[in-house]
Amino acid sequence: MNADELRATQAPLKDRYRAQPETALVTLRAHGRLGDGVSCKLETGKAIVTAGLHPATGGNGLGACSGDMLLEALVACAGVTLNAVATALGIPLRDATLVAEGDLDFRGTLGVSKEIPVGLQRIRLKLQLDTDADEEQIKTLVRLTERYCVVFQTLVHPPEMSTEVSSK
Repeated sequence: MNADELRATQAPLKDRYRAQPETALVTLRAHGRLGDGVSCKLETGKAIVTAGLHPATGGNGLGACSGDMLLEALVACAGVTLNAVATALGIPLRDATLVAEGDLDFRGTLGVSKEIPVGLQRIRLKLQLDTDADEEQIKTLVRLTERYCVVFQTLVHPPEMSTEVSSK
């Protein structure tokens, strides 16, 4: 897809969202169901993924770690966004590799220490770009990728969270 095709695809959506802002609000959903042992089966839309305990918390390593899945979501979103921004700006990318790393101290998760937070304490997104773009173009590409990447922005500006429970 080139810049003109991307603009042509997105233009009617942008026009509709300007004219009818309520149509831009979409509720994304993820579905899961408890699986065997200590696991949860996730419906991804393409396949069923079984999430399980990380080996550092007693898992066998066969299930997908939810922390890894969070980082994978960041890489996927940032990669798509990077590609779209490069396309829109006409910055040719021969290739790009994205790596997300997150530091997690499992003492918090396992309740070993109340002083250690549960969750990732630091996340690093690393981009390796194969491009002839100059330094200013690359800065713009990275800035706009960070700005428009949904997962990046969600992590930087956490949403309001709630839990709803129903029982049978």
